[in-house]
Amino acid sequence: MFKMRCLVPILACSVSLIAQTPAPSKEVQAVDPDAYALYLDLHQSPELSSHEVQTSAKMAAKLRSFGYEVAENVGGTGIVAVLKNGAGPTIMLRTELDALPVEEKTGLPYASKAHGKDDSGKDVPVMHACGHDLHMASLVGTAEVMAQTKSTWHGTLMLVGQPAEETISGAKRMVSDGFMTRFPKPDVAIALHSGNQLPAGKVGVTPGTLTSNADSLRITIYGKGGHGSAPHTTIDPIVLGAKIVLALQMIPSREIKPGEVAVVTVGYFQGGLKNNIIPDEAQLGITVRTFDSDVRKQVLAAIDRIVKGEAEAAGVKKLPLVEHYESTDAVYNAPALDERLMAVLQQALGKNNVEVMKAITGSEDFSVFVQQGIPGFYFWLGAANPEKFSQAKASGVILPSNHSPLYAPDAKPALETGIIAEVAVLRNLFGSSSAELQKLAATSSGQ
Repeated sequence: MFKMRCLVPILACSVSLIAQTPAPSKEVQAVDPDAYALYLDLHQSPELSSHEVQTSAKMAAKLRSFGYEVAENVGGTGIVAVLKNGAGPTIMLRTELDALPVEEKTGLPYASKAHGKDDSGKDVPVMHACGHDLHMASLVGTAEVMAQTKSTWHGTLMLVGQPAEETISGAKRMVSDGFMTRFPKPDVAIALHSGNQLPAGKVGVTPGTLTSNADSLRITIYGKGGHGSAPHTTIDPIVLGAKIVLALQMIPSREIKPGEVAVVTVGYFQGGLKNNIIPDEAQLGITVRTFDSDVRKQVLAAIDRIVKGEAEAAGVKKLPLVEHYESTDAVYNAPALDERLMAVLQQALGKNNVEVMKAITGSEDFSVFVQQGIPGFYFWLGAANPEKFSQAKASGVILPSNHSPLYAPDAKPALETGIIAEVAVLRNLFGSSSAELQKLAATSSGQ
């Protein structure tokens, strides 16, 4: 998902900006063409959150063909695939299934031209603008390698295709649908996210807190409509909404202690149908990002106070409706687990191709699985064309971020790197017992 501007500072930069990744093994080379073909298919046929019917079916069919037992319709359109391979730990690898209501403008020959109906029934363009198609193809390629090389590992591999990550609701629905009781409890959960913050061929790791808390609010402002030429007969919800938008920006700048992180962004402002009609209502859509739980509470309370205070000052007859309709908590990587798997990635990809990254104010509902007592390791997959990345860094230009209509991963090398990384991480974890992994990840309880 990445509901954010994708500006991720890099703490440790290699000398060369263009990744020199070791040649992939024959087993990865063998699955790469099929995984790339799947990527192209998924990219051209994206589906919106909670509507991933064909996407889920394609993933389920692929995994069944490799010998996995697949359960479908978990939490809606989610899938869980299990491959049992003797005694050992249970390791979960998760991908997202959904795409975004974005019109693709990359100009790629395989660009999405898909449309779909959103939850309101409106026809919208659809694009994998957040890279979930790359994540799915990586998981499928990894699944095939693991199924074909069962002599190299022992335990239970659980693959999760999660719906509705973009609306931070899919993981909660899977848990509500019995995820923790219908399937073996994982000892560790793994996930990745691609983006232009790193060139293809590289990965990034973040010890501890990785992404922020996220809260979505919808504010409905009730005014008094009338003719645009006679504003004195009305209570203008457009003007009131504009005052609220500006007043909200005072929260991070004047109410939150310097050094603490708080983002309050108004993503949409809707109201009115004609230039000379003052409407009765207007609506604001807000996203809030924080790391600290107390700051989170403070910001949400301040929004409620400001919205209602501005409305009272305007003389409304009915106070605005403040709806807190989506939320997810920060993703946390157990530091000891992170340290171990960083070394694994360095061995698999080369030391210069693994970078330490700071936490970001993007959000992810992978945290829901971690909150079930499953230690998590979530890492970054570079997706930028290495040459373009180098040029952009030298010139100070920011490459298109996730959620941009211009977001175009350098898919082939990124996909190959994703498969190499996931296979390496899984095999390493399967080399430990459940007890050893639980002890290693015990620091996750201190988040």
